Amino acid sequence: MADSKREIERKYEATDATRLPDLSRVAGVASVDHHGVSELDAVYYDTEDLRLAADSLTLRRRTGGSDAGWHLKFPVASGIRDEIRAPLSDTLPPDLAGLVRSRVRDTALVPVVRLRSARDVHLLNGPDGEPLAELSVDAVRAERLHGGSRSTAWTEIEVELADDGDPALLDAVERRLRKAGIRPSAAPSKLSRALAETSPKRKRQREHAAPPHTAGDHVLAYVRHQITAIVALDPAVRRGLPDSVHRMRVATRRLRSALRTYRKVLDRTVTDPVGEELKWLAAELGVDRDQEVLDARLRTRLDGLPRTLVLGPVRARLRIWSTARRSGSRRRTVAVLDGARYLTLLHTLDALLADPPLLPASAAPPGKALARAAYKDHKRLATRLAHALEHPPGPDRDTALHDARKAAKRARYAAEAARPALGRPARRAVKRLKAVQGVLGDHQDSVVAREALRALAVQAHAAGESSFTWGLLYGQEEATAAARERELPGVWARASRAEIRAASGS
Repeated sequence: MADSKREIERKYEATDATRLPDLSRVAGVASVDHHGVSELDAVYYDTEDLRLAADSLTLRRRTGGSDAGWHLKFPVASGIRDEIRAPLSDTLPPDLAGLVRSRVRDTALVPVVRLRSARDVHLLNGPDGEPLAELSVDAVRAERLHGGSRSTAWTEIEVELADDGDPALLDAVERRLRKAGIRPSAAPSKLSRALAETSPKRKRQREHAAPPHTAGDHVLAYVRHQITAIVALDPAVRRGLPDSVHRMRVATRRLRSALRTYRKVLDRTVTDPVGEELKWLAAELGVDRDQEVLDARLRTRLDGLPRTLVLGPVRARLRIWSTARRSGSRRRTVAVLDGARYLTLLHTLDALLADPPLLPASAAPPGKALARAAYKDHKRLATRLAHALEHPPGPDRDTALHDARKAAKRARYAAEAARPALGRPARRAVKRLKAVQGVLGDHQDSVVAREALRALAVQAHAAGESSFTWGLLYGQEEATAAARERELPGVWARASRAEIRAASGS
């Protein structure tokens, strides 16, 4: 079974002649214990075209030391990585295989580099003897196993913060090391250095991404960004990280929206089937996310009531109801990500970027082409809002406002995609449409909450419990929906003055 650890560390250049300064003089460090030298042997795995390394992921099987096993590291920020560990075995554990699947797909993982290190460990302790950080001097020997045949060697110093340690300690240690002439390493990891120093020596011209010039360039840049987000968020969803499902679902919706909005740029005969698969994925991701949002809303409402108004086992019933509805939802989400349909979608998205179905209009300057498409979505939103507000308060209006909410998302995403080309008008449109979406979203959340509260009241009544509190919360949600309906015309009036219309020439 895999477990996770947040790794916060810094690396420094060293040589055989490097001498460590007295680190017991670092503020907060009371003593330094020398733990001796251990031998580590790690084999790093990747695809032949180094897809994991391209995204700064490292996957290794290591023997020796206190943490022998399989290690998968994800970058979080500079010097910070999440390390997922699994016990030592001959083959890659299924948990780790799932976490790299969105990048690896069905391509084989092969050994690419072997690193053997002699690690000289020093523990930096606090006044009570608690470990604050581990400093190691690593003499590294790297051997290229695939894609090259060279070997290299170097010495480096690694300082890793203890669990729940204060990052300020790393700053203090660095100041001490710098005074001794020890400088930070240019390589972010041992693997990246090994790959760089053992690659075949041939002149390569550095490639730079060309800035977008045409309407097609801008749309493809936005599409590529969303596809990258879907792939990158896949392991976070599998790990159950906070907000990961929501973010992946939003990226899926943004991508689908762009394919629908910019149909004069990308051939819809190719993109419409892709859009249907994205709609399916968003719906699957929404099973868990929608319940999560509803649970949080109902708990917040309940927490806001005076204790005298909470009659009966309300919290217990809410907890049981929520658990029953969410039971197995995460397992279902992971099963979707492990399924053949999702893998096929990822391959299709790769193909879309490799050979984009650009139409002649894609070669046009981006300004008017993108603005016209975004303004068309803006007008669709206006039509749906007007239609919704023609209905009297009730179920028909609720349904129409939900349709308007979907249109608001699409209009906002269209403006987001056009923002690099249109600048200020698109930025203002995004901000104002986000406000409209927020009002409509809160209204729809109230509709869903009322349905849930009615069901909970029926269950409570059938069990002989008081349904007073559920009715009270239902009334609060009704008042919230009415307030949002009153607020909507003013918010829309500000959004309807967006400058995209002028930019489109309409």
